[in-house]
Amino acid sequence: MGDREIFSPLRWNDGVLQLIDQLRLPGEEVWIDCASEDEVHRAIRTMIVRGAPAIGCAAAYGVAIAARRIAGESPELARDGFAAEIETVLADLATARPTAVNLFWALDEMRNVVRAAEKSASARQLADAMEQRAVSIHGEDIAMCQRIGQHGADFVPDGGTVLTHCNAGALATGGYGTALGVIRAAHEAGKTLSVIADETRPYLQGARLTAWELMRDGLDVTVIPDGAAAALLRRGEIQCCVVGADRIAANGDAANKIGTYGVALAANASNVPFYVAAPRSTVDLQTARGADIPIEEREGAEMFNIGTTRIAPAQVKGRYPAFDVTPAHLITAIITDAGVARPPYTESLAQLMSSDTIRS
Repeated sequence: MGDREIFSPLRWNDGVLQLIDQLRLPGEEVWIDCASEDEVHRAIRTMIVRGAPAIGCAAAYGVAIAARRIAGESPELARDGFAAEIETVLADLATARPTAVNLFWALDEMRNVVRAAEKSASARQLADAMEQRAVSIHGEDIAMCQRIGQHGADFVPDGGTVLTHCNAGALATGGYGTALGVIRAAHEAGKTLSVIADETRPYLQGARLTAWELMRDGLDVTVIPDGAAAALLRRGEIQCCVVGADRIAANGDAANKIGTYGVALAANASNVPFYVAAPRSTVDLQTARGADIPIEEREGAEMFNIGTTRIAPAQVKGRYPAFDVTPAHLITAIITDAGVARPPYTESLAQLMSSDTIRS
């Protein structure tokens, strides 16, 4: 993957989670400290940290912070009492954002640490084990993103232009990225390529974050208005689309940032391949189809400002569904850390989730 140091939006520093404030990029690179699980919850809810895998990593660290606190307050607490305290923390963090399944996956992983411990384990031993698991979740996510890149690089045509929506890069993961991991891996393999990034209203993750990441790595990136993607696809200026996902249902329907469905429709109408890149922790076999995925609706007022400038009339109503669902039949392939799933997804995703065998 080259000698470049892998950028991560999260740092663990002796019991404190440090997060790059993604609301302040690209204007300034500011890191904030989260020293309590409540501060981690707020960072996830307000989108200081965002992207399904990064949310999962942050939540795991939030549980580790809480475990340290509980062990410090009640060092004599036995496993069952400790587990009861942790369940309250897990339930609270689960409310931070509803759509990204990685959040719930990471919380379950942290819960399993306590369940697997000896009944005689002390609160300090449990807290240490939970911290180790949070750190390993972070590291595993980076490794998964690198494997996603390896599996997806071949789908990017040499000399082609790739369209992506929102930000599914290092900032949205433990590091390296999912959709941008595919692009990075293709670039590192020596391919010449250009990237077009949808601006992604209303928080402009494409314009602010994707462009920042790719320029930082020396890639050729151009930002376009969300509404321009369909026209460029129809004119043949884009050779493939690669996006991330916050949850993938058992049938292959994929939830991603609002506007993704429109890109998929336009790509399908223009005979342009449309790929979804995500780790297996984003695949939710317990959710049968996209219609069953809970879609977060954020405050409509978030649409009305760019920075400190209001762009809509006072008192106007707004509605902001944060995600939409792309039906499986519009997805050319789903690129995961274990290999590539192709239609019919009900079968291929189940195979990938049940085996560690690498498939392509």
